[in-house]
Amino acid sequence: MKRRDSLKYLAAGSVGAGLLLTNCGPDEKAATTPPADEHAQHNHSHGGQEYQLSPEDQKLMAEQFFNEHEMKTIRVLGDLIIPADEQSGSASDAGVPEFIEFMAKDQPKLQTPLRGGLRWLDAQSIRRYEKAFVDAAPEQQTAILDEIAWPKIAKPEMSQGVRFFNQFRDLVATGFFTSKIGIADLKYDGNRPNQWDGAPKEWLDRLGVSYDEA
Repeated sequence: MKRRDSLKYLAAGSVGAGLLLTNCGPDEKAATTPPADEHAQHNHSHGGQEYQLSPEDQKLMAEQFFNEHEMKTIRVLGDLIIPADEQSGSASDAGVPEFIEFMAKDQPKLQTPLRGGLRWLDAQSIRRYEKAFVDAAPEQQTAILDEIAWPKIAKPEMSQGVRFFNQFRDLVATGFFTSKIGIADLKYDGNRPNQWDGAPKEWLDRLGVSYDEA
């Protein structure tokens, strides 16, 4: 099974469970960065029309929690989890970083584990390669992720990274597969009207029945 396909099931489980993400809330004050470009927002649609944000959500969208370096790390990490391929765009193409930023503001309990996890990544990268995670070479980034992506074989000393990465991966999968790009990737058309012409004639003949003539 391809990684993108496996993430579809992960996302379905996360959405169905209502994003059961349980961690403590923060005491840190957010840094300020410019708002994301409008075209990069994680928009949802229904029946070809986009949902209208509530005043509360509009207020959250206007705020900023992650600083510029953290958002850059989120983009890099998200695209390592769901890169662009021949089928669709990457996590950042789908607006997943903006989705994670919004979720951190909407659910403050996510703020400490997410920010702490991003710092953990940087600490690991600096210790190994003397550079922040976003500045490391792709093979160096994946070397770190390979040690935290598989909880059953991860070393005990990597437990903080394992918890962070699994939570972050859930958010990426949920954000991607509830975006326009992700829904198109799923090939989900939703409920659409159709016309049923009845059971196939060969089966009607086998059963010796027929539809009454109108």
